[in-house]
Amino acid sequence: MAELLSLREAVERFVQDGDTVALEGFTHLIPTAAAHEIVRQGRKDLTLARMTPDLVYDLLIGAGCAKKLIFSWGGNPGVGSLHRLRDAVEKGWPQPLEIEEHSHADLANAYVAGASGLPFAVLRAYAGSDLPKVNPLIKSVTCPFTGEVLAAVPSVRPDVTVIHAQKADRKGNVLIQGILGMQKEAALAAKRCIVTVEEIVDDLNAPMNACVLPTWALTAVCLVRGGAHPSYAHGYYERDNHFYQAWDPIARDREAFGAWVDTYIRGTEDLAEFQRKLSQQQEAN
Repeated sequence: MAELLSLREAVERFVQDGDTVALEGFTHLIPTAAAHEIVRQGRKDLTLARMTPDLVYDLLIGAGCAKKLIFSWGGNPGVGSLHRLRDAVEKGWPQPLEIEEHSHADLANAYVAGASGLPFAVLRAYAGSDLPKVNPLIKSVTCPFTGEVLAAVPSVRPDVTVIHAQKADRKGNVLIQGILGMQKEAALAAKRCIVTVEEIVDDLNAPMNACVLPTWALTAVCLVRGGAHPSYAHGYYERDNHFYQAWDPIARDREAFGAWVDTYIRGTEDLAEFQRKLSQQQEAN
């Protein structure tokens, strides 16, 4: 059953050094505030899993929290490269980063297998692809019924999954609306799941066919208004395109990145103080 906790307490209790952590969200509802809190608390040696690593993983990697990345695409959407990710892979700064690359379909099926309690996923994929040459975990199996040769990959079962959603009720049930990535599957595949939400309500008033994660499948629910910024939260706020653009020069230079993290993440107590500092900086410019 999910506990209603502060984000600080949830990360302190449920994210440990050496964990495999999935911060999932696609286009919107990206759990940015949770990534900030992981950096504040100095977590290290994490294996980070995510379908589409973007700014939150660039931050975690550059801050020295990660030892490995399991992913299917990485970049600053609409802008370019993730410079902290590239620096870690190409030059080992701030520490070497092991990478395990998959296709989107592969990693999506790996989450589904994890949520289903299965050891691996099977899919039609990789005919003519060179990706299996660089990822030895992509193997093949023969269907016992048809003889067809299929791709097989290990299931993804995070120690902890973190997602952001629109709302939760007071029992800890969570409603996600809008575009869904693999939040549901990543949550159900994990040993522990932290959900940050825009609001806590008496009744979810969930429409037909909505994605509702039940309290018994979650570990902690945290009220964090604005916790997906700079991504958008459907029905609450829009994408902050300026922030994505501004991230490129911040992350491109090691010293600039370190100063930004020290000022805006390690130098703030929580999301509210981060937002105040960021707003002051934007007004000054």
